[in-house]
Amino acid sequence: MADDDLRDFTAEKLEFSGRTHQVFRSGDGPAVLVLSEVPGITPAVAGFARRLRDVGLSVVMPDLFGLAGRDPNPPAHGALGTAWYEARTAVQLCVSREFTLLATGRSSPVVSWLRELGAYEHAQCGGPGIGVVGMCVTGGFALSMAVDDRVLAPVLSQPSLPVAVTPKRRASIDISDDDLEVVQWRCAAGLEVLGLRFSSDRFVPDERFAFLRRKLGDAFVAVELDDWAANPNALIPPHSVLTEHLVDDPGEPTRNALDTVLEHLRERLLG
Repeated sequence: MADDDLRDFTAEKLEFSGRTHQVFRSGDGPAVLVLSEVPGITPAVAGFARRLRDVGLSVVMPDLFGLAGRDPNPPAHGALGTAWYEARTAVQLCVSREFTLLATGRSSPVVSWLRELGAYEHAQCGGPGIGVVGMCVTGGFALSMAVDDRVLAPVLSQPSLPVAVTPKRRASIDISDDDLEVVQWRCAAGLEVLGLRFSSDRFVPDERFAFLRRKLGDAFVAVELDDWAANPNALIPPHSVLTEHLVDDPGEPTRNALDTVLEHLRERLLG
């Protein structure tokens, strides 16, 4: 790939809760917030957003970190350019007060901003509610946002926080106890939460999905893929189910996972 100029998206800076982020949006229909993985809104993340747009949904991509549209892979900017960009994004996340990387039992502060963005986009786009797709460090944000009744279709793709460096962190996800209690109530009332991961992903250990099954019961629908299903040409080991590790051919397990996400969002937002 090469850098994506995102020219088919409109850009707007929005301020909520005293914080400002640029937001890229495209399409018509009910809104789906696409929360990018590390290192940001890559061409692959934008490509996933376009798939949502093509089924009749409005896609909204908040620019939370990284350089929007930049291809992180070495062929685009060279090995040194890739290393510099990855390091720059890692530092940006570590020093940011908006992200909680290690603590358990807490929702990241940026979730408050995202909830306001979700309410704003629902008012703009209409429909029965909104969808949220979180990926990697933002994966758990989709769960935290589901305290809002407007969120009808939360998707947790490789939710990687808190960083799984201790047994307690491995068997948890980045949501506060109060928020989790609200989500549990909503799940009992019919909300379905979709989760995706590769089976050996060290950033999303088995214990994390076991925790979600225990807390959410049958409302948590897990899509777990074997490593052999991942795109072998990706830069890192199997991790990014919907983007970098997607093998976009009919019948491929990752393509089936993508189709499951599209159908999950389409059914709940378009009927």
